[in-house]
Amino acid sequence: MIPSVLPTYNRAPLTFVKGEGTWLIEADGRRFLDLGAGIAVNALGHAHPALVKALTDQAQALWHTSNLYHIPQQEALADRLVAETFADTAFFCNSGTEACELAVKMARKYFYEAGQPERVEIITFSGSFHGRSSAGIAAAGSEKMTKGFGPLLPGFVHLDLGDSDALEAAITDKTAAVMVEPVQGEGGIRAVPDAELQQMRALCDQHGLLLIMDEVQCGVGRTGRLFAHDWAGVTPDIMMVAKGIGGGFPLGAVLATEKAASGMTAGTHGSTYGGNPLGCAVGCAVLDVVADKAFLAEVNRKAGLMRQRLEGLVAEHPGVFEEVRGAGLMLGLKCKVANADVVASGYDNDLITVPAADNVIRLLPPLTISDDEIAEAVTRLDAIARALTPA
Repeated sequence: MIPSVLPTYNRAPLTFVKGEGTWLIEADGRRFLDLGAGIAVNALGHAHPALVKALTDQAQALWHTSNLYHIPQQEALADRLVAETFADTAFFCNSGTEACELAVKMARKYFYEAGQPERVEIITFSGSFHGRSSAGIAAAGSEKMTKGFGPLLPGFVHLDLGDSDALEAAITDKTAAVMVEPVQGEGGIRAVPDAELQQMRALCDQHGLLLIMDEVQCGVGRTGRLFAHDWAGVTPDIMMVAKGIGGGFPLGAVLATEKAASGMTAGTHGSTYGGNPLGCAVGCAVLDVVADKAFLAEVNRKAGLMRQRLEGLVAEHPGVFEEVRGAGLMLGLKCKVANADVVASGYDNDLITVPAADNVIRLLPPLTISDDEIAEAVTRLDAIARALTPA
């Protein structure tokens, strides 16, 4: 008999009932050090006082009115994001998947209104993940994502990441945009080199294309800059944001230049819940913390400390771990043993990690993790490695 909750998840045998900072408390009382942060969602950890206050204060005033009316909290968050980024405008939704849908629509609508309706193709890359909607799985293109869900939405061209010659050759008079994650999450914590992002920007400029960046997982301070593309010194035309922007409250956004968004006029897109007062109040509180330069400097310092400790871990356990990947506090350990075994052993050691492709485990702690918690995390990873070291 099918359970009341649709069985699309292979859930771990854990039930968490409370969170405190970097810790999760299981129903039986065990305290787990959380290096998953809800898959990079809980950017400020669990029950951060500023977020609790923002949510509580707003909940006592107004939850929802719909986008038929002005929403002051939404306008405040949009103003903050525009001031902090390349963007001229923002649309709010509830998830990264919804952000992908709008990014695709926005790019195609731009060219339609520009008198080039044939420009509908969007170039994407191997290992990408853009959500699980029809557009998202078609954009990723992998068999794992698409098998059984045909016919797929057309208009996506899939290339190997890192093949610059193939990228230039793939651009035709049907190409509308290039879409890329500056750091792939689901694909195995693969950071796109700055030079490649710069080349993508240059090719888009040369051919009059739009550059879409998916910063759903790598954005909002995760890499030590407010957004990961800042490291490369380039800007997108359209950017997808979610996860960390709500600090645990469902919130997503698409940021865009005025030019890229010019086709999205009244009636072309909408969302019932997107940009609601609750979510945007929390989003403003997240930005109050994460956009602060001193906070980002601390993320970079802690990222350096954590990476150094992890490099030592890999050197000490060459039979279990192969390399450290990633940027900032978006790190991955490529494993030589099955990554599922490492994750499961983590549960035995009261440690939460997240699996990814290419036999990688993701380490995505709250950006507020302390030095002592970093040391404790590596101690627990060491215990895991000892337990899994091949005989």
